[in-house]
Amino acid sequence: MTLPDLDELLGLRGAARATGLRVQGTARAQWLGSHRGAHRGRGLEFEEVRPYAAGDDSRSIDWRVTARRGRLHTKLYREERERPVWLLVDLQPGMFFGSRRQLKSALAVRASALLAWAVAGAGDRIGAIVANGAQLRCHPPRAREAGTLPVLNSLVDLQPRAPAAPRPETLGDMLRTALPLVHPGSLVLAISDFSGAAEEIDPRWLSLGAHAECRLYWITDALEAQGLPDGRFRGGVPGRVRPFDGATARPRWTEAWRTRAQRVEDLAERLQGRPIRLDTAERVEEALPPQLRAAPTAA
Repeated sequence: MTLPDLDELLGLRGAARATGLRVQGTARAQWLGSHRGAHRGRGLEFEEVRPYAAGDDSRSIDWRVTARRGRLHTKLYREERERPVWLLVDLQPGMFFGSRRQLKSALAVRASALLAWAVAGAGDRIGAIVANGAQLRCHPPRAREAGTLPVLNSLVDLQPRAPAAPRPETLGDMLRTALPLVHPGSLVLAISDFSGAAEEIDPRWLSLGAHAECRLYWITDALEAQGLPDGRFRGGVPGRVRPFDGATARPRWTEAWRTRAQRVEDLAERLQGRPIRLDTAERVEEALPPQLRAAPTAA
């Protein structure tokens, strides 16, 4: 299984453009990405001149038109609203696992890159918090390539390159970093296997979801859900490898999976959505577009 490199992630820009990907907001979002808002004021795009009315900003008076017509006129602007979109990308060592086409970490990197290109292509600002348990990088939202390219570099640099002990607390570290940075009206896309999902939902998720729209991209592998076949196996991480029997371990394995799946579903429901599941057996260019076109909407 090959790890994604920068050239591959740059190539996903064409895939995002060819499939017409668009990370759309839901009905409860107040800021709708690159769409021009109806709010009028001192914005970015001039729209028209009209007669001055009480309460208008005196700084917007068009003195040339006023002199020509002999009556105060004011300039109106239509504000271009670029919606901030944050990626929370979990690349903790436990993601260095996969039994099909690719590692979970590789799928998370590819999905994040495709989402970043989709956001940039829609005219929104893309930012990211990328962490692997040992390092955390934060990229404030910026438009177009200025926002996307630093994110792609961090995805390549921080992806795990060898087995190691899992660090399920990594997603919590990213939440703690994100809370003071994510502004109201933002869109947050969390990409993780959610192996650290606890029985009690982390209140930081609820705080984040109270003022931003959150979506969960759940990275999975078939072996996690099905368990090992019959037979004797050795598994673990370097220095902690042990033998075990597939048939004996399978009930406990599958029960742990059911517990995690229920916790992810519960978290997504509290965030007013459903998890978007991406499996390591699928090519991200084929799996992600249908998921985006059927993006969950709030009730």
